[in-house]
Amino acid sequence: MKMTARVCVVTAGHLSTCPRMLKAADALAGAGYDVRVVSTNHTPWAAATDRSVLATRGWASTVVDYDRGTARATQVVTGARFRTARAVSAALGPMRVPMPMAVRAYSRIHDELVRTVASEPADFVYGGTTGALAAVAESASRLRVPYGIDFEDLHSEEHGPDSDVSNALASRIERQVIEAAAFATAGSPMIAEAYERAYRVRPIPIHNTFSMTLLDGAPERANRPLRLYWFSQTLGAGRGLEDIIKGIGKMGGPVELHLRARAIPSYLDALLAFQREVAPRVTIVRHDPAAPDDMVRLAQPYDAGLACDEPLGLSRQFCLANKLFTYLAAGVPVILSRTPAQARLEPELAGAAFGYDCGDVDGVAQILARLSSDSALREHARCAARLAAQRRWHWEHPEDRGALLAAVERAIR
Repeated sequence: MKMTARVCVVTAGHLSTCPRMLKAADALAGAGYDVRVVSTNHTPWAAATDRSVLATRGWASTVVDYDRGTARATQVVTGARFRTARAVSAALGPMRVPMPMAVRAYSRIHDELVRTVASEPADFVYGGTTGALAAVAESASRLRVPYGIDFEDLHSEEHGPDSDVSNALASRIERQVIEAAAFATAGSPMIAEAYERAYRVRPIPIHNTFSMTLLDGAPERANRPLRLYWFSQTLGAGRGLEDIIKGIGKMGGPVELHLRARAIPSYLDALLAFQREVAPRVTIVRHDPAAPDDMVRLAQPYDAGLACDEPLGLSRQFCLANKLFTYLAAGVPVILSRTPAQARLEPELAGAAFGYDCGDVDGVAQILARLSSDSALREHARCAARLAAQRRWHWEHPEDRGALLAAVERAIR
């Protein structure tokens, strides 16, 4: 009897904060592979959602712990090694520093991930997130098996202009890992195109789509304000929320703005002060982060979801974020800023999307006024979102989950 192929899925983040690798693990396990997931623990709030995720999974999991409270020694050692490698890379130059030093300057827990992945047999290694790129390649080399790499973002353009060292290190590591990979995947078509231009290797675009949860939908409003929803891992600057708040202020009507994320306290204080000044009729409601399995369900009660990121850097311009497809999977229309990637997607969503040019506060106000005053438009948009999810924008589609499974099958064959 043929032995079941063993696949190790790797992320340098918490399991619950990397839905791409979580979905990959579930898909591979569902296809009959023997799956083990290697992830990390370093943030207490995410550890709780990790436990929620693992409680409902049957595949194996190994965690690299470097949390201050639960693995203080590892936290100290990895921090010292990372700072030293960064200093050497900055002094010698990120393109001249020896590669072993470069990967440790790019990933704090490179060595720990490699040891953990290589500690058990595998027939294939697949992984993503910034800190796991080189670890996936090195651990697969130790195991003498092929690997696949995931570029959810354009990592060499992920950091601002004041982070030239980080971007240059990322470029070096990207080139090395993509050339030897059995395949690469990317989080959007424009990210895949950027990697093809840079390295002449075309990653497979696999969107950040989710399984549909199309229940009865939200009840129609009864004397309540328009309810908008936004979520992310962190509530901080550069997310476009200020334009939304300005647009609400210009629109003039009452609006509930629901935000689900871990807030940076100083930013939250500034955002609330800004809201009181420009849009006093906005009610901001904060929600704690939640497990990834709950995100589609939690989006359902709202009139519209916000995908309002600012086009800060090429990575942000080219990405299609989790939140956009979460809203569609919930049957909720999306208000989106026209970053290059989102502007390209907008026509495919038909009446499920309401786009505005980045910085166009008047455009935001007009969208909100229409949604607030027109119940037929809200219902039409909700139906369009459900249809868009059913037609194409769901994880089970052959071009998303199916494309990943086909790539792994080809690589292991």
